[in-house]
Amino acid sequence: MNDGVDEAGWDVEPGDEIEPLVQAVGRLLKVCREAAGMRAADFGDVMGYGEDMIRKMERGQRIPRPEFLDRADDVLRAQGHLKAFKPDMEHARYPKKVRKLKEMEDRAVEVLLYSNHNIHGLLQTPEYARALFETHQPALSRDVVERETAARMSRKAIFERDPAPTLGFVQEQVTLERPIGGKMVLRRQLEHLLEVAQLRNVTLQVMPTDREDHAGMLGLIEVLKFADGTAIGRSDGAFNGRPVSSLRDLRILELRYGMIRAQALTPRESQAFIEQALGRL
Repeated sequence: MNDGVDEAGWDVEPGDEIEPLVQAVGRLLKVCREAAGMRAADFGDVMGYGEDMIRKMERGQRIPRPEFLDRADDVLRAQGHLKAFKPDMEHARYPKKVRKLKEMEDRAVEVLLYSNHNIHGLLQTPEYARALFETHQPALSRDVVERETAARMSRKAIFERDPAPTLGFVQEQVTLERPIGGKMVLRRQLEHLLEVAQLRNVTLQVMPTDREDHAGMLGLIEVLKFADGTAIGRSDGAFNGRPVSSLRDLRILELRYGMIRAQALTPRESQAFIEQALGRL
């Protein structure tokens, strides 16, 4: 029998605004189970989980995976009532901070990103992202690592949008050389960067380590611009790391980002640099 650590779902974060929705789905699950004349233990046996896990989901303490609801609907003959909540649970299963970030990325028409410690999240492969989360100290549980990895991969839907947003990335050279997860993981990551760099709406540049003048010494920069003319930005080294939206503050971030882009290699030079880094692995 499965222990439900990864496959059944994820625990609800205390105080999360999605908690009432998860509780409502849990109550519906219980109503459907009882209407089918099944005990929690029997239902758990059919689904491949323990009774405790089933009751935890019915109490709204555990977010069921969409595929769990899919099968539960068939087993309990719920006539699509459980399946109807699959999109909601797909959205709810990601951490609160990621849900809000993804909502903004889904609205953005232009995104400016500078990353200096690791490959930016939107550019990461699943293997690289998982390895990165596994470096966290104190160590994250297997459940949290998988949840964070899945959440990060969900944000990559930004590359599939139509019309496509304009995406600008600047990566520090060291992020292309640090073998997070090992050389094979890095190799696939660099190959992925070259694939993304071919997209017409993407500009990918590399900031060489030997640059004497560098406007990005204060750390990561992110700026998201929206269709209505508003924007939001953040930098590790400005405004105490908090998000900002005033024109004055955004102008500072865009100034720094513009200088970083000017100091980095051109997109064509950057592609050649990544190909060379790949050849050394």
